[in-house]
Amino acid sequence: MTVLVTGAAGFVGLHVCKALLARGEPVLGLDNLNTYYDPALKRARLAELERVPGFRFHRLDIAELEAVTALAREHAREIRAVVHLAAQAGVRYSLERPFDYVRSNLEGHMVVLETCRHHLPKLEHLVYASSSSVYGDNEKVPFSVEDRVDRPVSLYAATKRADEILSQVYARLYGIPQTGLRFFTVYGPFGRPDMAYYSFTDAIVAGRPITLFNEGRMRRDFTWIGDVVEGVLAALDRPPSAEPGRPPHRLYNLGNHEPVELRRFVAVLEDAIGKKAEIRLAPMQPGDVVETYADIEATTRDLGWRPTTPIEVGLPRFVAWYRAYHGLDGPVRAGAAL
Repeated sequence: MTVLVTGAAGFVGLHVCKALLARGEPVLGLDNLNTYYDPALKRARLAELERVPGFRFHRLDIAELEAVTALAREHAREIRAVVHLAAQAGVRYSLERPFDYVRSNLEGHMVVLETCRHHLPKLEHLVYASSSSVYGDNEKVPFSVEDRVDRPVSLYAATKRADEILSQVYARLYGIPQTGLRFFTVYGPFGRPDMAYYSFTDAIVAGRPITLFNEGRMRRDFTWIGDVVEGVLAALDRPPSAEPGRPPHRLYNLGNHEPVELRRFVAVLEDAIGKKAEIRLAPMQPGDVVETYADIEATTRDLGWRPTTPIEVGLPRFVAWYRAYHGLDGPVRAGAAL
């Protein structure tokens, strides 16, 4: 039976697809290859996947109901599960292009839900990506799935929280088993160039300054992509069941459970690159939060998942990939193998 993965050419999508294929599960991948960042990276991810037997790819926009419906009907008898990762990412970009988020994150999520409801009779489970951004300006740490999440500080966060509510409703009304995963600052090979770890590496290697917002007093729960993939598969293999007064819908945090101050993060990155950064300090940016910190008690209890990769291991691995991908020469610290 096949797993449908939306956002297959994305960062998390690539690694989830590879893990599914590695355990012998055929994957039907969807992506629109948009230009939010250089599509060449997305094509490189696809090239990684297209070398593996069992992977099929369709370029389409998940917000296009007719196109997604037609594809679902064609493969209705083989799709056993959906991993829905496609979305318009980026907190700051949502301030500039709000309707991109409405289309991709809200309309796209609704298309997936309606497709599962009407056209996938063999569906066992829908796993979808949420975000730590839903916690907004929550001052209580660590962030628990039991916390209130009605104070988002960005449109991106608001759309992700709306997706969770829509899924809760569809689980209640139509009995579709669903699990939402709140990702905490995922990093690793083939990552997004707009993320700090990638853009900082770009700048340090090129000798350009990097900017630390909130004067560098930010803390993030950086989570290695390999750990995240293990969490996604653990969730996928455990569809929630309905209980009295509780539909088959669950939410879990996937975070490293160890927030790291940005200055320490930069120091580890400098050591992995073998070069000091020129640092500029700036005030807090709209839409940002000071700290993210995942409470993973429920994730460990229900899914048996716990992260194992600190930044001292993960960042050198990323830098090793970065050097190889960009064709750079130079030393890489010990332990940097992928």
